[in-house]
Amino acid sequence: MMKMMMTKAFTLIELLVVLVIIAILAAMFLPALSRAKQQAQRIKCLSNLRQQGVAWRIYLDDNSGHFPDRRDLKSTLPGGYRPWSNWPPSDPRAGWAWTVLGTILPTPGGWTCPGEAMRSWTTVTQASQPGSGTVNAPRVGYWMWRFDRPDEPVPADNFWGRTEAEVVASLQAANNPAAGFPNGPGDVELIVDVYFPNTLSTVAPELRGRAAHSGGRNRFLLDGHADYLRDNRTPLN
Repeated sequence: MMKMMMTKAFTLIELLVVLVIIAILAAMFLPALSRAKQQAQRIKCLSNLRQQGVAWRIYLDDNSGHFPDRRDLKSTLPGGYRPWSNWPPSDPRAGWAWTVLGTILPTPGGWTCPGEAMRSWTTVTQASQPGSGTVNAPRVGYWMWRFDRPDEPVPADNFWGRTEAEVVASLQAANNPAAGFPNGPGDVELIVDVYFPNTLSTVAPELRGRAAHSGGRNRFLLDGHADYLRDNRTPLN
């Protein structure tokens, strides 16, 4: 008579132990995976900024070192000029840059930060702007503070129509305490990620502390380099 082979089943305690081990492993590895993903997004974002920087270099070389004066686009792009009613009283969105540089940098992905694209707050008006009224125009998801107002005459802290040689001097003359006093082109942010400091009470509560990259922002500076700047005012994303 053949003996039946009996398979021992897991007890409830053993199953619970396995689940606890899986949970511990997940808790150990998921933060590392999240950090790796954020690092990859920052690297891709820096690549986008460098591509835009190359486009700017080509444009400036073709226009005797003059930045464009397209203040008209601040009002004529979809949605029009939308200065913030709280912080800041200006509109740093840069959809207009697509009109100016789109033939040099036509790749839509080069105009949106990958770290910003998946955030729940990216639908707010301040976060991005269409590059034109056409269906296929990209949404530009970066800010350009030095092109934030359509005033006449051009404000001292704006670059519309000015040469590279003039812009640092104009910023120094403006001496805007919010922007700081630049000692040279390396102190001037030309393009920057969207970010909402948590230290400013005038920023809407649901946006305060939010940024495309936790703990700081990527930026492209006037001297031609891009970097990641740590900023404790933006711990969230």
